[in-house]
Amino acid sequence: MNIIAIMNRINFKFWITVVLLILSLLVLWPSFNWLIISKNKKKYDKENTNFIFKKVLKLGLDLKGGTQLLLEIDSNKLDNSTNIEDVVNRSIEIISNRIDQFGIIDPVITKQGSKNILVQLPGIKNTAAAKSLIDKVALLEFRIVNTSENSKNVIGLLNKMCITPSQYRKNSSNYQDIKNIMPKNTSVFESKEDAKYYVLEKVLLTGESIKNAKVIFDQYGHCAVCIEFNKKSKNTFANITAKNIGNFLAIVLDDVIQSIPMIRSEILDGTAVIEGNFSPESARLLAMALRAGALPVSIKIVEERTIGPLLGADLIKKGFISSFIGIIVVFIFMTIYYRLSGIIANIALCLNFIMILAVMAYFQFTLTLPGIAGITLTLAMAVDANILILERIRDELALGKTSKSALIDGYKKSFWTIFDSNVTTIIAAFFLFRFGAGHIRGFAITLSIGLIISMFTATIVTKVIYDFLLNRKILLNIRNII
Repeated sequence: MNIIAIMNRINFKFWITVVLLILSLLVLWPSFNWLIISKNKKKYDKENTNFIFKKVLKLGLDLKGGTQLLLEIDSNKLDNSTNIEDVVNRSIEIISNRIDQFGIIDPVITKQGSKNILVQLPGIKNTAAAKSLIDKVALLEFRIVNTSENSKNVIGLLNKMCITPSQYRKNSSNYQDIKNIMPKNTSVFESKEDAKYYVLEKVLLTGESIKNAKVIFDQYGHCAVCIEFNKKSKNTFANITAKNIGNFLAIVLDDVIQSIPMIRSEILDGTAVIEGNFSPESARLLAMALRAGALPVSIKIVEERTIGPLLGADLIKKGFISSFIGIIVVFIFMTIYYRLSGIIANIALCLNFIMILAVMAYFQFTLTLPGIAGITLTLAMAVDANILILERIRDELALGKTSKSALIDGYKKSFWTIFDSNVTTIIAAFFLFRFGAGHIRGFAITLSIGLIISMFTATIVTKVIYDFLLNRKILLNIRNII
């Protein structure tokens, strides 16, 4: 009965290992096929619709080449009560939506520091258009034009003193004469169409109220962007237009007035048109940005780096060659020093490597050059776990135990040492991921995944192989292979 129970446990662990290996290969097959067959990802996806898993392993900017942009949140326009972390997270979400609409493949968008956002665009060719899409804040506001006598005096002083609206808004305390006559709850803006200044009331609606945005053309072929408000804001817009018939409604985009139509009647259909000197491309990009959502605050590009595809290919080649050489040397050492047991450990290492790449592909983690270093380090630590087990088995055999007893006690007594070592390293990797950025986080991810998988391959997979050899009488004495 005990033998049957042992065999059942062996079969259970064996089939788990087989299933995991098959699943890993299925997950990685699209990546292998993508690497060998096609260089056109869109064509590849279309022609391979029968795959169970359709996720290609993502390569980072340092491996694939492309553009890296560092964006900074303009915290000067935030209230003291505003949570800047929420603003950054919201901005990341919106930028991700915009880039998805633009069709950029495998972007990496992460928070860096307290108010910076790192945007990596691997393999991007149309860099200028992508920058335009990201940099376009699309901070859309709807305000009523203030036509009081004081507002006219404010505009007169601005023109007389040769001060622009942006200069005044940034340093209003330096212009006390203007500040004293500025109507309450108003701001001054410049019009894009006629380059005039207007004093506007407080914000009535923002781009967050937009349900849809699309490009339209008038009878003369001029471009404009038609926006549609969501259900809640549709009623609000109707009330605004009903109360302000005869007044001018300023449509402000990124602190610049795009158009100032007069409200002639109540607008019940919840639509508005942004007019201006738009080209078809600029109108399309604006509509895309508005559909993705208006950023909660202004941002600016503070750094731009470009890595050519040739450099990326060179880094891939050097990274893989160095990792390959290191792993081969380890394989040779294990085979020479531990003989057949070393080969069994090498099989576990190969399975470890396949599973790491499969997990990264399935969960769409990005493989970077530091990530390759993390995989190499993981395999080295997996070798260390196998060495601990083999040396412990040798100690048990030296005590005169049988092969099966030495095998059981060797794994049992070395398990917690391996477990403690990996857990402490995973804790360190967690803090690298939590407080690090960019490549450091990539290194932490691959290291953590590799350590968890190496625990399985070192303590389960190799044990299954030994039990199989002993129970099938293929191996009679473990002393002969260790």
